[in-house]
Amino acid sequence: MESVEYAATIEKLLKESPVTAPSVTVDVRDLLAAGEFALAFDTMCSWIYEEELPISKEYHERLVRLSEELGSRDLIRRMSELVTG
Repeated sequence: MESVEYAATIEKLLKESPVTAPSVTVDVRDLLAAGEFALAFDTMCSWIYEEELPISKEYHERLVRLSEELGSRDLIRRMSELVTG
């Protein structure tokens, strides 16, 4: 995946995420602008996990797929406990 694709994919995941804290969305977008895709992805996922925000199975599966390229696999596996429905 190219950097433009990473940025677009993470941006879409951020928009569809349960994250509502403006500071987190700003941080993730700043990291994307700086080309720090793995760190942006990890920041978003860490926030979801730490705040115990519910996510759908489909959303979790998308995180799993992206984590295979960007890392954070252990965190993504632990996030499975947040899947609802």
